[in-house]
Amino acid sequence: MGSPATRARYGTSVSDADVISQPLQFRNLELPNRILRSSMSGRIDNYDGSGTLARINFEKRFAAGGVGAIITSHVPIDVRGRVLPNYAMLDRDARIPFWRELVEQVHKYDCKLIVQLAYAGRQRDIGGIENRRRVALGATSKTDSFHGMRSRALTREEIAAIVQKFADAAGRARAAGADGIELQASHGYLLTEFLSSAINDRTDEYGGPLENRARFLLEVIHAIRQRVGDDYFLIVRLNARDNHNASTFPLEWKRGNTLDDAIQIARWTEKAGADAINVSTGSTFPHPHNPAGPIDFRYSAATYQSMIASGKHTFRNYLLFRYAALRWIPGLMWRRTQPFVKKGRAVPELLEGLNAADAHEIKQAVTVPVICGGGWQTASRIARAIKNGDCDAVAIARPLLANPDLPQLWRAGHDRPRADKACTYCNKCLVNALDFPLGCYEEERYGEHGAAAWDRMIEDVMAYYQDEVPAPGGTYAE
Repeated sequence: MGSPATRARYGTSVSDADVISQPLQFRNLELPNRILRSSMSGRIDNYDGSGTLARINFEKRFAAGGVGAIITSHVPIDVRGRVLPNYAMLDRDARIPFWRELVEQVHKYDCKLIVQLAYAGRQRDIGGIENRRRVALGATSKTDSFHGMRSRALTREEIAAIVQKFADAAGRARAAGADGIELQASHGYLLTEFLSSAINDRTDEYGGPLENRARFLLEVIHAIRQRVGDDYFLIVRLNARDNHNASTFPLEWKRGNTLDDAIQIARWTEKAGADAINVSTGSTFPHPHNPAGPIDFRYSAATYQSMIASGKHTFRNYLLFRYAALRWIPGLMWRRTQPFVKKGRAVPELLEGLNAADAHEIKQAVTVPVICGGGWQTASRIARAIKNGDCDAVAIARPLLANPDLPQLWRAGHDRPRADKACTYCNKCLVNALDFPLGCYEEERYGEHGAAAWDRMIEDVMAYYQDEVPAPGGTYAE
């Protein structure tokens, strides 16, 4: 079926599973297949940023399921720049032993581990006790329009310090044996704030024209290369489009960066030393196009209350989510730019591969491999995107959360999960993750509604906590 040379590069006799199962060679890393588990995780680590066995168990589920690589959840490089508490950090050398153990466990399944380095900027959802008296540091001093998160624009000296923190964290990732790193330069976090024309209002050398707005990201890449060398794998995750005007509430008129901007940034990052581009979308997180699909704001009220003290508008938002008479307002704002949602449910044929066309354009402009996110869970759709030159690999989050063994399902000849087991893109995983363990909360996937289905769902959500014990001697915390 497969080879020689995968039947002259994806010939007609090659199955979709063969295309997906082909190894992918980067400049300095090879993946055993074309599937990467995209960045995702809930608050499953210790409050102080030390890791837990629960995280190791969580990642092992996907490695055992057959993905070629795991891109971790966002890994804070500094406590002031974390998005949420209870995420394992890489802000000091004492964190390295935990990450080394995680890498070793994932490697047992012929799976690579890529650490996503991130700094929240003004998109700091819950700063935690350490940041209670400290405003977030960002590209701008403007609050965001939805949450009203307060921020102070970084000084040049502070920018330089954060650049060094990225480089130091990259060095720790390499010391831990991680197979590479990904820079989170999308979804509204700090690097996006500098890149985005809709957010960046600076008047110094880090603001204004695109070249200036990209300066911070390029400085980070250069500093990382100086620290870890040219032979260490580096992905840059970029927005193909900001689509800032699709923000949830209130209406925004600025669109932010365009596809042409993203293409130019991708070229610059490749020249600076990026080994791959991971294409995503959206100037904030969450964003109506990422994760694409509906949100039932009845579920949001239960967890959003933990953010009430975080921003100027968070109490307003909580009231909008809490009361049925008001809930239509955020619901309408979320749905208004979503043609892939009909009657409150996602249409998989319209949603899956949402970023493929933009990834195709970026791939034409660079020589490094391109990874594409976008709700993938159908083998034929993924294979078509790869054959069409839209991307070289795909990054998957929610469909793998629903079915961690999805790659094995494809290898067995199935095109997609059974209808009653497939991810519905309902985003209940998203709205629960602020407070509760990350997992699939779509009760329909567990049988008929009722206590039995609920119990099966919770058992699955809690599975990675099984056998969790305190690390002997503080192995993971020291």
